[in-house]
Amino acid sequence: MKIILASGSPRRRELLSRTGFDFTVQVSNADENVEEEVPEKLVEELAQRKAKAVFDLQKEDCLVIGADTIVVKDGKTLGKPKDKEEAVEMLLSISGRTHQVYTGVALFMLREGKCVAQKVFHECTEVEMTEMTEQEIRAYVKSGEPLDKAGAYGIQGKAAVFIRGIRGDYYNVVGLPVCRVYHEMQDMFGEK
Repeated sequence: MKIILASGSPRRRELLSRTGFDFTVQVSNADENVEEEVPEKLVEELAQRKAKAVFDLQKEDCLVIGADTIVVKDGKTLGKPKDKEEAVEMLLSISGRTHQVYTGVALFMLREGKCVAQKVFHECTEVEMTEMTEQEIRAYVKSGEPLDKAGAYGIQGKAAVFIRGIRGDYYNVVGLPVCRVYHEMQDMFGEK
């Protein structure tokens, strides 16, 4: 069955590629303005919107995967920074602290013109950051790496030197909990 990733994220694309899945990418133009503040509900709603927007355009049998990732510190959601100064502020706020990374995933299966299966779920991983100096933070932000990432850092990139530890799925922090996605897809395809 054709698999479509409803995301423009290069990290999600890379993670899905590593699993050996054959898939195409179709970026969703879903509205990402939501009023929901509960992190797990927020990421599930956004993932569902993204998947549904792409799903609704399909004519042939397929499985659409939508995902959204946020960083949460002390109940406050940290999305992608709008500029370098906001990136610095975000990184200062998580320096030496533990925060949570939530990724919501939505899977929609189309067969013979109908939605025959749908799953929406989330994963949460705790990330402990080391103390960072403002100079270290500004040098990292200057690299440009944090500007397109929730929480203003990429665990798989230069920010790896600031990660003291994690509790949960590493790939969830990168942007897609591939183990859970794989098992949920197996269940949908009836392969379990």
